[in-house]
Amino acid sequence: MLRSSFLGIIVIGSVAIGAMVAAKDKDAELARPKLFEDVVACKTIENAEARLACYDEKVAALDEAQKKDEIILTDKAAVKEAQRGLFGFEIPKLKIFGSGDDDVAEIEAKVQSVTANRAGLITITLEDGARWQQVDTKILNREPRAGDTARIRKASMGSYLVTFNDGPAIRMKRLN
Repeated sequence: MLRSSFLGIIVIGSVAIGAMVAAKDKDAELARPKLFEDVVACKTIENAEARLACYDEKVAALDEAQKKDEIILTDKAAVKEAQRGLFGFEIPKLKIFGSGDDDVAEIEAKVQSVTANRAGLITITLEDGARWQQVDTKILNREPRAGDTARIRKASMGSYLVTFNDGPAIRMKRLN
């Protein structure tokens, strides 16, 4: 399930990057695909028969393109799931992952496993397979255990603050 979701995210990202139009402004909007614009243009046709014929033709072309993975259709829930799956990665701001107004700032997940290196710094694996490594030298009173809840939120300078079962926060970074 995780692999197919991650593969879907990569496919969506690859298709969207290929569809992006070069822009002078870094805040430029993602251009709507021509196939979609063609369907929308049908509504301007006054003659009902011609308008219906236009819709039939353009929707068939849009459907065919979607079947060939030339265009990807998604909804806000899928975008939110992609944002959650990519939480912790430094990726460029892409319109396909939302407007930026509703970015995921924090997640909660169950810890699947915990390991510690010789220095006592921990690496956790979450149930979704995401691995996080401690980057500060803070020592916890109790190491997290499998089944604990990890709350991860954005911090400064590309790091993330992680708390386990509402204990003290440690700084971590995402590995995979």
